[in-house]
Amino acid sequence: MHPFTRIAVCAVLALGVAATAVAAPSPVRRVFSAAQKLDLKRVSDYLNGIHTMKGSFVQVNPDGTLWEGTMYLSKPGKMRFEYKPPSPHLIVADGATLAVEDKKLKTVDRFPLIGSPLALLLSDNIDLTLYSHITSVKHQPGMLLVGASAASGGTRGDIVITFSDPGLELRQWEIMDGDGYKTTVVLNDLQTGVALSPDLFVMRASAGK
Repeated sequence: MHPFTRIAVCAVLALGVAATAVAAPSPVRRVFSAAQKLDLKRVSDYLNGIHTMKGSFVQVNPDGTLWEGTMYLSKPGKMRFEYKPPSPHLIVADGATLAVEDKKLKTVDRFPLIGSPLALLLSDNIDLTLYSHITSVKHQPGMLLVGASAASGGTRGDIVITFSDPGLELRQWEIMDGDGYKTTVVLNDLQTGVALSPDLFVMRASAGK
């Protein structure tokens, strides 16, 4: 897998948030306090209340380089990561596949969306209290951090998702993959409930040509 493709897929799959288990929900193995369970319920309600979203992002890669762009989300199943030049890349989830385009090389790599953590985030109804892969629920000043361990489609990693608190809002996610590489995506200027064109979530067959 091309280094960008690996980093990009890991960064996007990290959006599976703490609900990284795509298999059928299983009993929570870790013992969480009543307050932590309430936090997970709050996060679930927040995510379930999002149907469309748009925002800018800065992606900090393992080598310290920064990529910027715009993120679009539309439930169920659709997402677009549009990178600014000079990056030639585009990531589109169309409800069935996750496509990573390299306009410079004129290539498109596709991965199944079903069975990925991303599919869970893009579903209409999630309950983080039902999943056994959640590893931590922590508070820091002005922030709520939810950690998880993920394994999906050969992609494995530890994930920490940060929300503002109070007033829950997704702020960033950080993933450490199975090789020890850390990628962080920071979100800014999030807008929810926005009208988004269906064309945003279509990767044309002729992409890059």
